[in-house]
Amino acid sequence: MINPSNGRATNIILNHDFSEGLHSWHANCCDGIVVDSAYSEGVPANLAANYAVVSNRRECWQGLEQDITGRVSLESTYLVSAYVGVSGPLEGSADVLATLKLEYQDSATSYLFVGRISVTKERWEKLEGKFSLSTMPQRVIFYLEGPSPGVDLLIKSVVISCLNKNESESGGSICTTAEDDNVILNPRFEDGLKNWSGRGCKVALHDSMGDGKIVPLSGKVFASATERTQSWNGIQQEITGRVQRKLAYEVTAVVRIYGNNVTSSDVRATLWVQRADQREQYIGIANVQATDKNWVQMNGKFLLNGSPSRVVIYLEGPPSGTDILLNSLVVKHAEKIPPSPPPYIENPAFGVNIVENSDLSNGTNGWFGLGNCTLSVGTGSPHILPPMARDSLGPHEPLSGHYILVTKRTQTWMGPAQMITDKLKLFLTYQVSAWVRIGSGATGPQNVNVALSVDNQWVNGGQVELSDDRWHEIGGSFRIEKQPSKVMVYVQGPVAGIDLMLAGLQIFPVDRQARFRYLRQQTDKIRKRDVILKFSGLDSSCFLGTLVKVRQLKNSFPFGTCVNRTNIDNEDFVDFFVKNFNWAVFGNELKWYWTEPQQGNFNYKDADEMLDLCKSQNIETRGHCIFWEVEATVQQWIRSLNKNDLSTAVQNRLTGLLTRYKGKFRHYDVNNEMLHGSFYQDKLGKDIRANMFKIANKLDPSATLFVNDYHVEDGCDTRSSPEKYIQQILDLQEQGAPVGGIGIQGHIDSPVGPIVCSALDKLGILGLPIWFTELDVSSINEYVRADDLEVMLREGFAHAAVDGVMLWGFWELFMSRENSHLVNAEGDLNAAGKNTLISNENGCLIVTDMLMRMENSSSEDSMELITWKFSPPPRKLQKHLWLTKVSLHLWCP
Repeated sequence: MINPSNGRATNIILNHDFSEGLHSWHANCCDGIVVDSAYSEGVPANLAANYAVVSNRRECWQGLEQDITGRVSLESTYLVSAYVGVSGPLEGSADVLATLKLEYQDSATSYLFVGRISVTKERWEKLEGKFSLSTMPQRVIFYLEGPSPGVDLLIKSVVISCLNKNESESGGSICTTAEDDNVILNPRFEDGLKNWSGRGCKVALHDSMGDGKIVPLSGKVFASATERTQSWNGIQQEITGRVQRKLAYEVTAVVRIYGNNVTSSDVRATLWVQRADQREQYIGIANVQATDKNWVQMNGKFLLNGSPSRVVIYLEGPPSGTDILLNSLVVKHAEKIPPSPPPYIENPAFGVNIVENSDLSNGTNGWFGLGNCTLSVGTGSPHILPPMARDSLGPHEPLSGHYILVTKRTQTWMGPAQMITDKLKLFLTYQVSAWVRIGSGATGPQNVNVALSVDNQWVNGGQVELSDDRWHEIGGSFRIEKQPSKVMVYVQGPVAGIDLMLAGLQIFPVDRQARFRYLRQQTDKIRKRDVILKFSGLDSSCFLGTLVKVRQLKNSFPFGTCVNRTNIDNEDFVDFFVKNFNWAVFGNELKWYWTEPQQGNFNYKDADEMLDLCKSQNIETRGHCIFWEVEATVQQWIRSLNKNDLSTAVQNRLTGLLTRYKGKFRHYDVNNEMLHGSFYQDKLGKDIRANMFKIANKLDPSATLFVNDYHVEDGCDTRSSPEKYIQQILDLQEQGAPVGGIGIQGHIDSPVGPIVCSALDKLGILGLPIWFTELDVSSINEYVRADDLEVMLREGFAHAAVDGVMLWGFWELFMSRENSHLVNAEGDLNAAGKNTLISNENGCLIVTDMLMRMENSSSEDSMELITWKFSPPPRKLQKHLWLTKVSLHLWCP
């Protein structure tokens, strides 16, 4: 952090030390004064004595603010530092937050969390944070907030400085990304269009456009990609020889669009890579929603696994006729960002309901109707907690039997609501549970949703589909990782005119460690067995005190990952992959759109090379997938076929794929995501799904054939509830489909064990093996991500119906979801990876050494090995999912 007193950077905060009173500052709906000579503990001696006192605070968001519009810019990272304190009626500590308020002309105001610090009375604390802007708001307001109402906020010395500062052409000070190591030549067009060209279009240089309304954000000129006739047309630069393999690069571009009456469009940065064997690859780097009104910043990262012969970076995306405007482009080696520390959560109050007046003992106090609906209280709802909540809460008071009745609903979103802003804690996982019911008059199934409005953004807290007038359980979960200014929970869903009933709404933080203790016991029962070692011809008396060492070299439980063809060009990736996984699934290379992108033009080379690697390393493989039922994933030439030609193409796909790879894939996902799509069924009739299974089984009887779908396990999607999945499988089986396994993809956020387990229990009644087939979790904090993944792995390993777990990747930049990786782009294991994978120099999945001494047992002809020693230490192993303890006995006949 740059100290304001050392003169190394310009502070964009005016009157940062309050030497001019509150000049340039504004007290937001509260009072502010400047005083001096407060306590000095916690601050450097060279800071001024002045400080601001913000008092008469009636809301936690009230504090001191300053408008910094015009002093911040895109392409810049800003560091924030402030010394803060508290005073007044406070026991313990209070959080102080730094926040940005971003006001846009044509859209809602948004808030950007910058930093926070926990503060106690009579001590200054240094609040630090960092921010950057991806779009330029009409107004940018920085403010400090946080303590509870009635507690005074104290502020001494506020600094906001830019990481890199240059002078703009107009003489003003702007922040830019350092370009001394920029891979891009002529990144701001100071040398005209040198090094730039059009990809299927023309490029031009401008100092302004649109009658002078569009001018460069920085510098004197900008470039346009014009006369575009295809979405992939754009401006490009060849960067061959200027990027190295296995290094991560970060990309920053300032872009906007112009023309053809398009006001908003997706703009993408893409790499075209050509290998030495002339094979081509397209790598998506970044995308942003650009407009014709403002310059926006696009950010992304990429990494090259192999050694390409050519590399070109280009912009694409908007429809034909729309110009892409580029003000600057920076490609540089990505800095390694230190991970966020483990979140410290003071007094998490596990199992305590944060919903006010949940039992309705005070009527509808604390509740209000969202929209012009009417709330009243009725009696006759269940007295017992919903099952998933009981599993989390344990012994609990029965429910009151009261419920909220919502009438006069004229919109689907109308229902009971409550503000819970001050009751939530960041990074805690909250479980949602309630009983819901609908009134009469509905003409079909109705979707009921517990939703949260987090700064006007919808967050799913759980959904259930109702088709009768009984009470139904609704369950879900959520977590908030950025400080919100307003959070409202509400229940919505039935169509207008249908009454809604809600009983016993519970929102409470879950105690994961307590759940883990229970799961360890379950794992012992399901996964652990005694092992008896027999040695014949030994005289037991001669071997008393002898040490026997047992080493577990490999885990038999299937634990795999998704891989892509480009990954196997990276020897570091391959080494890590074969050390830590015993199963694999191909991300794209077996899908129909990959193996036959144009009719009759086949590409099996990628899958063949990946299969060869797995075979050489004794790694089993899943075939994903033969078909994909979601229309958006079906290539255009297939969508254009008539019924007869499509039927022929489906038969050819089955015959070609399964004949070529007969006996090589242990599993196949036959028709992916049939709960979420119906392309083939709509085109070819209801029998086609079962026929796909029957033909696949005939062509390769050795393969287990799976159904595979998402959001089955988390309670947040009524289309893929366990009940609907069960019915789909039963329907297929009734038509003779040899369904051999159930795939639960597992793309999940803020997982809660009892909710996941409930889905597994329901699906387990079918008697089919269940696999997590595409498991990933996402959190900006690596430690929270590690906990999320441990929840899923432990639930799977402790459940008798689960036969395997596949991660949907593990390496940064090669996963479908951001903030879900276990290994950083250049090969460093992060906190989530360390909690999940144990590898060693010998290439073993797990190494568990058990050193035992033979001693006399109760039997005259046997000796038990009873002294155990572990390497690595027991504490680390006992935390790990895959540790299997065994009882070992030595018998001497």
